[in-house]
Amino acid sequence: MLKFTKMQGLGNDFVMLNAMHQPITLPPATVRAIANRHFGIGCDQVLVVHPARHPAHDFRYQIFNSDGLEVENCGNGVRCFARFVQAEGLTDKTVIRVETLAGVLSPECLPDGRVRVDMGVPVLVPDQVPMHSDQAGPNHTITVEGLPVQVTAVSMGNPHAVQRVDDVDSAPVTTQGPLVEHHPAFPRRVNAGYLQVVSRTRIHLRVWERGAGETLACGTGACAAVVSGILNDWLDASVTVRANGGEMEISWAGPGHHVFMTGPACTSYSGEFDPATLLRNLP
Repeated sequence: MLKFTKMQGLGNDFVMLNAMHQPITLPPATVRAIANRHFGIGCDQVLVVHPARHPAHDFRYQIFNSDGLEVENCGNGVRCFARFVQAEGLTDKTVIRVETLAGVLSPECLPDGRVRVDMGVPVLVPDQVPMHSDQAGPNHTITVEGLPVQVTAVSMGNPHAVQRVDDVDSAPVTTQGPLVEHHPAFPRRVNAGYLQVVSRTRIHLRVWERGAGETLACGTGACAAVVSGILNDWLDASVTVRANGGEMEISWAGPGHHVFMTGPACTSYSGEFDPATLLRNLP
């Protein structure tokens, strides 16, 4: 049996697993069984905490999308990670250094219950996002179902294609989003963001996440959207991002500077499960 904790950041939900004292291996089929909302526990991502590989760091963690594939980064997930390792008694630090496939992140647990995360310097060079494009970055035009779509290509350790829309509620997130995710311009697929500018300090955002579909919030997507808005001179340096699951704060001083994200991280419940039983339960 494996113990787990269910957590969420603005409705983006996670199954947290502690592999600090026991090895945990998750084949894609097991991840899909855990994430299944009808036959498993149900989540957008499964997060696994491991010992750090480098003595200067505190932890390492893996991120698996609900389709079973491991990905590089998760903004809401790293906030939940920070609260999880504190609640598990694995650390008493308020600032934690954690290894991810996207590099080392430094979440800080704030007294008000929120978590502030240094998300690093955004990558804007197309080949490094990665994106195939002969256009000068960061804005690019791709063709989706025969129509031109302008996107800003940003990597926050994972790839994002952000487009501005007039009304995020009527944006084609669930229809066009999968097409952008699998567009041939993005060799590792991409997260498709839909950004509505409300004012220079406030945006509304929906994101079709690579390997997970639309989620109630996307932390790296919020960072990428604000970076896009600042690069295009739509936004100031500090922005409130409203997702369907709630609000977070993003700040960025411009190219070459780090992006900072602040938002909530909440525990829903804990339990235990048998991976083999979950697999047998699937139709």
